[in-house]
Amino acid sequence: MIGPMLLRPAEKDYLWGGTRLKEEYGKQTELVPLAETWECSTHPDGPSVVASGPFAGQTLDSVLQAHPEFLGTRVRTKGELPILVKLIDAAQDLSLQVHPDDAYAMVHEGQNGKTEFWYVLDAQPGASLVCGFAHAVTKEQLREAIQTGQLDKHLQRVPVHRGDVFYIPAGTIHALGAGILVAEVQESSNVTYRVYDYDRVDKQGHKRALHFDKAADVLDMRPGADILQRPRVVRYFPSCSRETLCRCAYFEVERIQVASSCMLPAMDASFRVLLCVDGSGSVQTHMGEVRFQKGNCAFLPASQGEVQIKGMTTVLSVRC
Repeated sequence: MIGPMLLRPAEKDYLWGGTRLKEEYGKQTELVPLAETWECSTHPDGPSVVASGPFAGQTLDSVLQAHPEFLGTRVRTKGELPILVKLIDAAQDLSLQVHPDDAYAMVHEGQNGKTEFWYVLDAQPGASLVCGFAHAVTKEQLREAIQTGQLDKHLQRVPVHRGDVFYIPAGTIHALGAGILVAEVQESSNVTYRVYDYDRVDKQGHKRALHFDKAADVLDMRPGADILQRPRVVRYFPSCSRETLCRCAYFEVERIQVASSCMLPAMDASFRVLLCVDGSGSVQTHMGEVRFQKGNCAFLPASQGEVQIKGMTTVLSVRC
């Protein structure tokens, strides 16, 4: 077995990205803009790389293929990490889009569908996002609204503030608005069907492809779910607090705020991913220790025994 492993992310320069991941989260890249960093990923479109320990320089995918036991007993797919963890800087509005569920994506795209979760790291005053429809719609209504530039009247638009959380099941129309910075946890997938993209063009002057027919196949056209922010249960300990932000069939996300030290129980059933969103510290198990700072991500193989986080820091803990 091996201890915690720091990861180096894959980077994406989508046209709507900004500079905040470089300026505030220490990302070192020549990409301009920097829209996303895939912090913990084994997806072939953007695998992360191990940055510490004996596997340094290898992709996380190759490590897990060689050591599927690192994933734990709960993960049934041999050597395949079922989740993907990102940081996203939306300097401009993202396209209105939808992701298919597993069944549709496997048939039509040969990969998983995509249910996802957003934790809002920061939001500019007045920022908002789209999550679901404001009322029931039909395929014909959507097509006409896109052609006439009136799609917005059908959308459930929600104001966004720092610390908000959003669960986006597959089939939900959604889009981050300009001025929002999030941590995203999702199924390991890169299938996106764009419904509308504001007629923007890429660096080559081409409009990005839309996928209306496939989107219409998978969209949940009922009124969107109530997504008002609700109080969350926080468990307080002598020098830390823990709160579950999301628990679904694919992953569990917990926010851990550490004042000096926090002990986490041993886990044989699942790996754990720790994403530092504020401060700095270290994570230690009986197998080893790594230091981290804001913007760093660590992968902890299953069966590490008790985990101790030290420092003054806030981390998101992700497991299956």
